[in-house]
Amino acid sequence: MKYVYGLLVISAVLLWSSCRNDFETTPSTGNLEFSKDTIFLDTVFSNIGSSTYNLKVYNRSSEDINIPSVRLGQGENSNYRLNVDGIPGKVFENVQIMAKDSIFIFIETTVDVTTQTNNTQFLYTDQIVFDSGANEQKVELVTLIQDAVFLFPEKYPDGTTETLNLGTAEEPLLIYGFFLDDSELTFTNDKPYVIYGYAAVAAGKTLNVQPGARIHFHSGSGILVANTASFKANGAPSSDPELMENQIVFEGDRLEPSFSDIPGQWGTIWLTNGSTNNELSYTTIKNGIVGLLMEGNDGDRTLTLNNVEIYNSSNVGLLARTGDVYAENMVIANAGQSVLACSLGGRYTFNHCTFGNYWVNSFRSFPSVTLDNFLQVSEGELLIADLEEANFNNCIIYGSEQRELGLAKEAGAAFNFNFNHSLIRFEDPQGNFEGNPDYNFSNASLYTSCTFNQDPSFQEVTLNNYNIETGTSGAEDIADPSVSAQVPFDLSGILRSATAPDAGAYESTVFPIED
Repeated sequence: MKYVYGLLVISAVLLWSSCRNDFETTPSTGNLEFSKDTIFLDTVFSNIGSSTYNLKVYNRSSEDINIPSVRLGQGENSNYRLNVDGIPGKVFENVQIMAKDSIFIFIETTVDVTTQTNNTQFLYTDQIVFDSGANEQKVELVTLIQDAVFLFPEKYPDGTTETLNLGTAEEPLLIYGFFLDDSELTFTNDKPYVIYGYAAVAAGKTLNVQPGARIHFHSGSGILVANTASFKANGAPSSDPELMENQIVFEGDRLEPSFSDIPGQWGTIWLTNGSTNNELSYTTIKNGIVGLLMEGNDGDRTLTLNNVEIYNSSNVGLLARTGDVYAENMVIANAGQSVLACSLGGRYTFNHCTFGNYWVNSFRSFPSVTLDNFLQVSEGELLIADLEEANFNNCIIYGSEQRELGLAKEAGAAFNFNFNHSLIRFEDPQGNFEGNPDYNFSNASLYTSCTFNQDPSFQEVTLNNYNIETGTSGAEDIADPSVSAQVPFDLSGILRSATAPDAGAYESTVFPIED
């Protein structure tokens, strides 16, 4: 009986609820409050949708209110899109907010720059207008739209998409990508480039990137340089260190400030086995999975790096397998594994380079710099190759772990290396490496006038600022002047001391006093 009575009560409540009118509301009086009076949507590329931004609208009164209209100022012609309390659109009527309550409005935009202006970038604005007449209130919307050159694989009539085969005809290994046409082999600084998939440089061709060019990669994208092809990204010194107007920059295609230092947003710049005469200067590579991936050498120098910076790689900053690399005034910093991994032998010279790893995004089990002469390709299958030379002159190898140098060799292949006038972090409190001749730091043929475990006093590692401080840095005055004479200016263009230069990519400076 109680069960039947309960059902009758519930049914009565449901019947009353279904028959009642909506909440009684009073018209808005123009006293809405907003979480922001202007919504600045971060820079987006032409025809690429923005992130979603939100606005909170408050009813501070003690009465339920009804807003007769909420609309975009340009109405249905606006390139902004709204979602008001869960309903998408551009014009809304009778929007209700309960007493002492609030609603969310979500905002997005997609704009074709060519329909708006002849400029390569412009401000696109509109308003969210609440009510009208004397009760009208507005929230401004502002977005910077930037035109770009978009490069992407072709989509075929059958619905398939162009791919690159990294395997063989018998055992294909396909990736999303395309070969650049001859007309696309020069990247200028006229507009940014946005790449979808892997943009490949065909055999015998050269991709030239001009000073000031900006290249943005979508997730899972990158550049691939084929056998006998070359990649030359030669920037120039910039007069404005903030604007970096002549620096070449490779990064992801998310332009919001919150993505400026997020690792792993795109793939890699892949210099495949057989690519040759690759050059990078005054270039920044940031936020990839592997900043630069270099495979093999053709007997000549395969890769030359001059005034190059590589930051925030989710795996490795520079991964070279049997490479032939010469680098000077280079900074590689902050990677999920090593910032520099020279694997499967090769030939390497690094002059006045800084290798710093203060990775904080996950646990890191690899030293900043690793050298080896082998590659484990599968269970029981090991490739070996001679490490003919690996010379680190006037370098800094440092980071947040106790051991920031890793050396691993297999018998049957050469393993030649030398660290000269360099600052290295290597602490072995448990004595795990005692007796290993490769870590005999008193052996001058391996470690020539090196300094160990002295803080380099980097300026701000969280901001990728690897300048060192005068008077406190362990790298100060320890460099080999004969090497510095070959690289007389540091990464900032400062003249190095002729008699007592500093190790690393930067000559020491006096840091500004913080307020």
